Amino acid sequence: MFEDMVSARLGFSGAEVLSAWREQGVPEGLLSAAEDWRREAEAADAAAETEGAALPAGRGVPRASYVYEGREVVEAAMAALLSGEHLLLVGPKATGKNVLAENLAAVFGRPDWNVSFHIQTDAEALLGADTLAKGAVVFRPGPVVEAAQAGGFLVLDEINMARNEALAVLHSLLDDRRMVDVPGHGRVRLAPAARVIATMNYGYAGTRELNEALASRFVVLRLPPLSEAGVVHLLEKACPELSKAGRGVLGKLFSAMEEKHAQGEISSRAVDLRGLLAAVRLMRRGLSPLRALSMGLVDKCMEEDERGIAEDVLQLFVAKEAKPNEFFA
Repeated sequence: MFEDMVSARLGFSGAEVLSAWREQGVPEGLLSAAEDWRREAEAADAAAETEGAALPAGRGVPRASYVYEGREVVEAAMAALLSGEHLLLVGPKATGKNVLAENLAAVFGRPDWNVSFHIQTDAEALLGADTLAKGAVVFRPGPVVEAAQAGGFLVLDEINMARNEALAVLHSLLDDRRMVDVPGHGRVRLAPAARVIATMNYGYAGTRELNEALASRFVVLRLPPLSEAGVVHLLEKACPELSKAGRGVLGKLFSAMEEKHAQGEISSRAVDLRGLLAAVRLMRRGLSPLRALSMGLVDKCMEEDERGIAEDVLQLFVAKEAKPNEFFA
């Protein structure tokens, strides 16, 4: 049973994501260029491995948890990466920024390194540091160095959470120099296949304006909020066991939560796609829909008044006596 649970969540390969994007109407020229780019990068990887420069242990091409839906956004993102640009994805919560980054790494066949920024992130966390190994001092490379050398995709999550002095180490990496100096360990150059994808969400505690020098090194792509139809479509792909009626109820519920957030009545905590998908899994295990959705959405609100508003919204769509089988085909 445990193996079944794991295999069910392995996600989509790059080829499967490309196929889905083809169905969405993404131009064939972009899709073919991505496939050609991937083959060239894989050939370079194989040559590097032959020369003894294999990828770090445990690193491989990711599988996408979900397929990003949105032809225009996908077109723009693919065009940017194929042109050698680095990408800054901007948008509110639940717009799929990390899903898109994961999809792109899978499609382009690149291992990915993820850095979740916070106020304590410093240059050492990005570049690496000296450490002891078998009694000797050795350099332990950080995610920036590893991704640069391996030609991977470096995903900088919530980049505007970090201090400017930490991000300053990225300036020369992201401009035409494509290199970074690691104090005491020389210069690291960005491999041709390497790209940086940053995400940014306004409104979180601790966020700040991205400094102009760093922002100028990205092309910016703004992701639109997920519509009710978009939520329903995502649920259809991610949770095929849901009935059409069940998907419809959950889509309306999520849209109503988004509206309350837009009106300033609740925070973004209850507008949580991961929480919605987790609630579906809890219902599949027999938990009542009201309890499962409370755990996935409502109970993430910390303030009592806010939680009360979110709970009222939930009860507009899901009755206390509702049973899990009412949501599944």
